Amino acid sequence: MRKCAISGFVIIGAGPTGLGAAHRLRGLGLENWHLFESTEQTGGLSASFVDDHGFTWDVGGHVLFSHYDYFDRVVEEALDGAWYEHQRECWVRIREAWVPYPFQNNIRHLPPDALEECLAGLKGLAGSPSLAANFREWMDRVFGAGIVKHFMEPYNKKVWGVPLHEMSREWIGERVSVIDLARIEKNIAEKTDDVNWGPNTTFKFPHKGGTGAIFSSIATRFQDRISFSHELTEVNLAARELAFSNGRRERYDSLITTIPLDIFIGLCRDVPDHVREAASRLVHNSGLIVGIGVEGERRDSKCWMYFPEDNCPFYRVTNFHNYSPWNVPNGDTSRFFSLMCETTYSPHKPVNHTEIVETTIQGLINAGMLTESERERIISRYVIDIPYSYPVPTVGRDEALAVINPFLESQGVYSRGRFGAWKYEVGNMDHSFMQGVEVADRILNGADEPTVTGKGGDR
Repeated sequence: MRKCAISGFVIIGAGPTGLGAAHRLRGLGLENWHLFESTEQTGGLSASFVDDHGFTWDVGGHVLFSHYDYFDRVVEEALDGAWYEHQRECWVRIREAWVPYPFQNNIRHLPPDALEECLAGLKGLAGSPSLAANFREWMDRVFGAGIVKHFMEPYNKKVWGVPLHEMSREWIGERVSVIDLARIEKNIAEKTDDVNWGPNTTFKFPHKGGTGAIFSSIATRFQDRISFSHELTEVNLAARELAFSNGRRERYDSLITTIPLDIFIGLCRDVPDHVREAASRLVHNSGLIVGIGVEGERRDSKCWMYFPEDNCPFYRVTNFHNYSPWNVPNGDTSRFFSLMCETTYSPHKPVNHTEIVETTIQGLINAGMLTESERERIISRYVIDIPYSYPVPTVGRDEALAVINPFLESQGVYSRGRFGAWKYEVGNMDHSFMQGVEVADRILNGADEPTVTGKGGDR
């Protein structure tokens, strides 16, 4: 039997959370830690890939904005100024019209019948949103029947792939712009676009290497403490021992895991039945990223676009060539452009994987994003399958987490990150990185974890 190594801290996963924990431990001068990653690169769901034609693709539509001074400093050090800064230009495609985001503030762009329906719904709002039992009820009470019919319901069904009444309303926070009827009526009367809502009105993007360049650069500071191609296969909680698929075994005092929480529980020995049952109640969806690289020039200043209608499979498309010219071959946006399209699949929303490229291309044509002549100039078709895309904030999620986390932490295990914490509302890159930083501080000195608890501000 191979001798078992011992590390004080073991971190599983070299995505933003694992790298955040590693960065913090290194910054504090600790030596007794090691990070294990199942793949051959850093970044996790924030990694980037270059296809055979020279197009760069992210794992979904990431933009870099932050709630934290700490994360800002880390990114500035990692990229050393090598980024572009953009003003968000975001749109909704509906009824063959482009409506500026957020949709509810800019309904003046809708055809007259849809506009009247939306206004009537807003004027007839009833019931307190705080008393809504779920996300579907919350939508009705906040937006009214018209906006729910035309945008909120069809769009959210495409994004989440689950029945909306099974989702909690507690996750919403800054993710959804709520209603100010007087403001909307003023926008209509004055024919004004209202586009400045939200935390990501400006965002950064690396010059080269996609979003993944941020995290690969961070990791260079402690590359010698990362072991790649180490897939975790078993966790002996009683012995505090890990087994990997290559035969390596490792013991730990404290374990920070970023593996999806339900999968991690499945790897653990001797987990009580009530904890396993709680993990079985966690819900996630999956995603297909289809990158379409086209020969030709695209003069379109939009950043990303939302698609609620059923004439296309995707819910979001990013003009990825607008984020950095180096996302296309040789950085030549006079010769190439790239469209990154995101489609959700789930047990409630099956998608034919073998046809997804062609249905995406046809959807781009249906939605006015490609012409038939541009279809003939497509030179790259790149697909990324994401088995775990979003942790769904279901009505019973917090109750399940309240069972799982105390048990794991009693065993010296801290599950953090987008799928480790299973909290979509704090699953952005900055949130995830800071979850790693904060859990390291908690283990070392009992500090609070404001990000994962939702009780903190800037840091």
